[in-house]
Amino acid sequence: MYIQTVNVCGAGVMGMGISQALAQFGMPVRVMDTDMAIIERSLGRTRSNLQMLIERGKITREDADAVLSRINPTTNIQDITDADLIIEAVFESMEVKKKVFADLDAVLPERTIIASNTSILSPTEMGSATKRPDRCVGMHWMNPAPVMKLIEVTAGMDTSGETVDAVIEFARRIGKVPVRISESPGGIASRILSAMRNAAVDILVEGVATAEDIDTAMKLGAGFPMGPLELIDLVGVDIHTINSDTLYRELSDPRYRPNAYCRKMLRAGHLGRKSGRGFYRYEQK
Repeated sequence: MYIQTVNVCGAGVMGMGISQALAQFGMPVRVMDTDMAIIERSLGRTRSNLQMLIERGKITREDADAVLSRINPTTNIQDITDADLIIEAVFESMEVKKKVFADLDAVLPERTIIASNTSILSPTEMGSATKRPDRCVGMHWMNPAPVMKLIEVTAGMDTSGETVDAVIEFARRIGKVPVRISESPGGIASRILSAMRNAAVDILVEGVATAEDIDTAMKLGAGFPMGPLELIDLVGVDIHTINSDTLYRELSDPRYRPNAYCRKMLRAGHLGRKSGRGFYRYEQK
């Protein structure tokens, strides 16, 4: 099983980030979403990201134009069916993902692997909504996808070894570093990072330190490229809270219970970078 063609289902932050990563590697990719407004917003972010790379001298204008030309957006699921691998990157809800997996299963060729970008939810359960559970797998890209090297490849209960091997080989071929995981809520990175992010919120709410000092301590004291509260703002306070709730429910471990302050932020609409305010304030363009 050799993966040559890849398309993406879901054009949010992660879906378009994965599409950009594939396009930067030189692969044409179709990215599908039901809402063209979401696609346009995400393409706007991609153009901004590429512009920053141009300004830093990392790529040329011609390189950026070539990347954009390889990303082909669509709102028609039929347009993404001709692929060896479909990467699903829709909202982090099991019911939503199972419906997407079932819809894809109904139109995709038998050979096609369906991979979910989730690190929290069960690939086994998603695969159960299809007639190809042996070709359903977790493929968790780290954010931002064009930059981060790690991809966690998670085998569900019925995922075949051939499927896992094909996805790992593909990840290596496009310059990423895959790790192989047996299904467990949160995998490796998200399970560790979720506990750390929750601890950072607890420290903030207890008045031990400011958000800036908490993040500075972890960047300079632990070598993190981004502080835990900055990371929540990047991921989204809503996504962090949903994922923490899922881990707490699955593992019954109080380290994963999100602080009530996160729910207060959600009620206020302070979702992080995407809303202009989270633990920090952001300029809205």
